[in-house]
Amino acid sequence: MLEVRYQSEFLEAGCDEAGRGCLAGPVFAAAVILPPDFHDPLLNDSKQMTERNRDRLREVIEREAVAWAVEAVSPARIDEINILNASFEGMSLAVARLDPQPGFLAIDGNRFRTRLEIPYACIVKGDGKYADIAAASVLAKTHRDEYMRRLAEEFPEYGWQTNKGYPTREHRLAVREYGLTPHHRLTFNHEIDQLELPFEDE
Repeated sequence: MLEVRYQSEFLEAGCDEAGRGCLAGPVFAAAVILPPDFHDPLLNDSKQMTERNRDRLREVIEREAVAWAVEAVSPARIDEINILNASFEGMSLAVARLDPQPGFLAIDGNRFRTRLEIPYACIVKGDGKYADIAAASVLAKTHRDEYMRRLAEEFPEYGWQTNKGYPTREHRLAVREYGLTPHHRLTFNHEIDQLELPFEDE
């Protein structure tokens, strides 16, 4: 069972992102403040959940959270500042929109930089340990998947309806045949000979 939060002294927001390893589309980041008694047996790291359960949890989280926010950082911005910094920027932007503002941030991963003057802790695999980070992972993932499904209607050749912009064989072959779209990250390697690269988010 997930613990609700990392610490209890300050109002805490869990933060996570989705789409770091994709060839196309924005990276989405979310920040969530959960009530202290929040519990849902389906909640877990979003990558361990079915799409149906993620969509169900999104409704629950958005309804019951004390506050939540989701931000997208564009492919052009990713190319400008790199994907790691874009992830940090997205989380910072999401936190800045929370009302009330948190007094502490629980960040999924091992690194974080921000101009926000809020103390934080980085927790490796935190989305499998703390409910507020897991909730952020669900919102980031579901909002991004929804966005990529809409883009897929405009660019059906790339299979984004199913691969969501990740570097699958189908996606790489489509890039070879049809070229890059305005939604591709130009600094990412799109070549078919890179199929051995991992697809999952870090």
